[in-house]
Amino acid sequence: MSTIARGTVVNLGTRIAAIALGVSITLLTARMGTEAQGKFALLTSVETLLLALFSGFGVALARRVSHGGERPEQILGAPLWACLALGVGCAVLLAGVSMASTGAYGSLWILALGAPLLLLPSNLSGVWLGQGRMGPIGLVTVAGPLLTLLFFTGFWIADPTLTPDKVVAMLLSWALSRVVVGLFMLGRFWSAAVRLRQDWSSLRRDAAFIATIGATNLVGLMNYRADLFLVEHFLGLALTGVYSIAVMVAELLWLLSSAVTQAAYARIGVPQRDSAAQFAARIVHANLTVLLLVAPLLYISARFVLPLLLGPAYADASLVLAVLLPGVLSYGAASPLSAYFTNHAGRPQVPALVAGLSLIINVALCLVLIPRLGIIGGAVATTISYVTSVIVMLLLFVRHSGIGVGALSRPDFDDARRLALSICSVLRR
Repeated sequence: MSTIARGTVVNLGTRIAAIALGVSITLLTARMGTEAQGKFALLTSVETLLLALFSGFGVALARRVSHGGERPEQILGAPLWACLALGVGCAVLLAGVSMASTGAYGSLWILALGAPLLLLPSNLSGVWLGQGRMGPIGLVTVAGPLLTLLFFTGFWIADPTLTPDKVVAMLLSWALSRVVVGLFMLGRFWSAAVRLRQDWSSLRRDAAFIATIGATNLVGLMNYRADLFLVEHFLGLALTGVYSIAVMVAELLWLLSSAVTQAAYARIGVPQRDSAAQFAARIVHANLTVLLLVAPLLYISARFVLPLLLGPAYADASLVLAVLLPGVLSYGAASPLSAYFTNHAGRPQVPALVAGLSLIINVALCLVLIPRLGIIGGAVATTISYVTSVIVMLLLFVRHSGIGVGALSRPDFDDARRLALSICSVLRR
């Protein structure tokens, strides 16, 4: 576990830094008003959906490195050019939707500025993920929000009033950060696109896998964000801003679980089924133990801190958070099972189908509950859909791996303790 502990510490440290910067961005936009926060959350979620749809190249690269043992310089050229072409397509799409919209989506032209390079960081870093190199991934993760804050500071220095619309300055800063990070990744891997062999035949062979990953991630992210879009549809931007704050705080739990899962991703992808399954189960136990300890502390902290930082307009966010936390916790604990089916079994359609089931449940319940219960209805729908999908994923994993339900669902506190001790040892060193 020492390698996983070291990777977890590096990954967790950079994620904490990125989350702290992201929270700073959210605090700035939230204090501009609930409508400004709602607009920012809505538009950046649209961009995130595009990232999810075209994220399959990175997972395919990670699998070819970790599972197939291929060298990065043999496989990078074609995916790089494909990501650039798709990024230009995303820019055209965002600009077109912006021109056709008069409401909140009319500002999508700003995000179109960074779209041509949007897909490079998340996909090309798949090589590092397959190698288990958390350091470079962490640097790219931190760079985006850090540059956003720096650009926003520059706008503020140039015009302290930031008139007429402060949230436009934040969106411009967001788009410019995408350009800079994308240019860095392009420079880092440019030799693969220019001097090395363009392996288009392998990319064509991986096309079905990449498309399935993209569909899986898109459906999964829609499962995370459908409630946000439906809250805006039924209740408007102001309550969307309140709801987005609760979602942001709840998903901080995934900072821990995703850090452990990503550090373990390469080992979950080993060809031997027994080893991969047992290791995935151990990571599930570790995630569950840690999240059960952290979730109450997160709620208590948010309950007292949010009103002080954001004001009384966000008072309802704490109640929404309390309803969201059980579902977010269960979803985070089960994340290694998705990695098992994707990276080891090469069957991304399994988590895709489970996420699709969760999305259908979420949307159906949101349509019924949001008009009746307001933003609490969105939280109830999300939690029910998350818990249901986790139960289904557990049953599918048991069937595929042969690990018993009792052994999987019962937390291994000794294993979690050993992982915690390994992490502490790495921190001391």
